[in-house]
Amino acid sequence: MAFVVAATWKAKPGEAERVTEVIKKMTPLSRAEPGNVFYQAQVNPEDPETFFLYEQYTDAQAYEDHKNTQHFQENVFGYILEYLAERNVKTFETIDA
Repeated sequence: MAFVVAATWKAKPGEAERVTEVIKKMTPLSRAEPGNVFYQAQVNPEDPETFFLYEQYTDAQAYEDHKNTQHFQENVFGYILEYLAERNVKTFETIDA
């Protein structure tokens, strides 16, 4: 079983490039975390201000550890939230067969 995070970010008008740069910075740092299983961001081609982040962690604690990293604190909580019109985060657990 993995802990899954599905986040949707909607950039404020004119801020899509700024959001993209933060995602490009966060992706390799997040993938390198010990509890990260998968981390991939997408952009909606029909609405380039809407981003979807799909993340998997070994467990819920690994996700909490991710949120407490310096790069998350600086780039997400300390920076990009100001440039988002909306931020929606849902969590799930995989169904292993």
